[in-house]
Amino acid sequence: MMKLPNLNKIPIKYRPKAIEQAQKALTEYLHSTRSLPFTYAEHISKYSHHSLSDVASKVRFSPATFFKSLQRFLRYHPINEFEFFYESIGINYVEINGFLPQNKFFLCEDLRVLNVACALSSFGFPWNHLGELYREEISIFSRDPSDLSKMLLGFKEYGFDTVTVIGICLVFPQVLGGGHEMRGEIDAIFSDLRKLFIDFDLVSFVEGNVDAWVEICRKVRVFYDLGCQKGEMGEVMGRSKITFIKYPEEVLVKKAEFFSILGVSKSDIGLLLLERREILDFDLENPVVSVLGFLKHMGMNDVEVKAIAQEYPYVLGRNKMANLPHVMRALDRHEWFFNQMRFGNHHLLGTYSIGNPNKDLDKDYKSSLDKIQSTRTPVHTLSKLNFLHGIGFGENRLTIKVLADSHGTSTEIRERFDCLLGSGIEYAKLCKMVRLSPKILNQNSEILERKIKFLCEDMGSSLQYLDLFPAYLCYDLEKRIKPRYFFHTWLLGKGLSVKSKLLTILIAALEEAKKLYQETMNTSASGT
Repeated sequence: MMKLPNLNKIPIKYRPKAIEQAQKALTEYLHSTRSLPFTYAEHISKYSHHSLSDVASKVRFSPATFFKSLQRFLRYHPINEFEFFYESIGINYVEINGFLPQNKFFLCEDLRVLNVACALSSFGFPWNHLGELYREEISIFSRDPSDLSKMLLGFKEYGFDTVTVIGICLVFPQVLGGGHEMRGEIDAIFSDLRKLFIDFDLVSFVEGNVDAWVEICRKVRVFYDLGCQKGEMGEVMGRSKITFIKYPEEVLVKKAEFFSILGVSKSDIGLLLLERREILDFDLENPVVSVLGFLKHMGMNDVEVKAIAQEYPYVLGRNKMANLPHVMRALDRHEWFFNQMRFGNHHLLGTYSIGNPNKDLDKDYKSSLDKIQSTRTPVHTLSKLNFLHGIGFGENRLTIKVLADSHGTSTEIRERFDCLLGSGIEYAKLCKMVRLSPKILNQNSEILERKIKFLCEDMGSSLQYLDLFPAYLCYDLEKRIKPRYFFHTWLLGKGLSVKSKLLTILIAALEEAKKLYQETMNTSASGT
């Protein structure tokens, strides 16, 4: 946020009085000299702190003459009235230049926006909140003020009072700015809100002020932003009206973010939070979980748990509850986990506890952690370790091995991981690749993209090749991969079959490497 202009010329004890006098002088100027209605002139003066301070800083201060000096300054130094107006309706001062009309300084030169602001203010909209409407739906301020007033009165026919209508419009400005093509969406929004507010009597639990209704409507918007269908959510939201009374918007957003990591439909997440409201009370950040213990708690039998332990040993051990969605993705059990939540087992998420403090505590991991703490750069190393835990790797010795081979900052490693994920590699498979060949995360994103493009487009292979041989991404593209591939295609062009002795010698090293990685994978699966 930009600092206010320097007022050092005004002694601290006089500054509050000086600002008050500046507001009075500006109000008088706008009302008496510029013929603005007094109420709106007063609004502009009251809420244009930066612009007003800028004027005050240019006037020589004297307690006895400051007010008259301000009057004289405004009389002989015309101000850009649009700057004061836009700041007063809530536009951040640093953004104002993007809204100012060209070569216009007086509001009378373009009354369109001012007239709309006056109409909205007359209906009851807080003057300093009108900027929210302007930023979100600027078309509102090009409408005919009388038509806008009729529209607002029409909204009250749904059964809402004035304060509720204002709260709705501030959060859903499209209902004021939309034309006939938006009629369906507008009706859908008001249909949902009528059921929630009127039919399910939420109105009885909300204080009758604009801020309270803005808060409620912002919570409703969380579910629309998740993709819940407008016009079809009134009944569902009404049955869970306590959600909108009890929980802050931040809680709804954080819980939605937790489940969105699972990669499931966002609209399903919205329905989950409404239909399984108890989840909103669960601490999904701080508890520590034992991965195997949690899977058993969620209903997996011993055979299933053993199979997971063999296939994904690097995920085992402990992790934070906040990382659980990534753990489930690393196990390729994210859809299973979400369905457990959605179809009745959500309470298990709130009743889990690790129990024995030593349960699944990896002593090798603990020893390695102590060594990291005693190094010269523990913060750097722990940041990378936290990244690995964050993508699903547990507190175990395999994670420490991956950490030792991962170079760069945690931010760089995350960018490389996201790059590979964005290329189309499945999450669980990518975690396996990182386990088998951690050095793939030592390549910068641009190089990784080029290698994958060459693999898929030039070599005609698929990403599944990387499941067996992730070390491909570690080889130099120009000095190793391309020369060998081009030599391979040249041999084929000369009529040599893949089984020819010369070609076999050429690719022998590659096949041996594949074999080595397969043996490593099998060793990991057996738990040795």
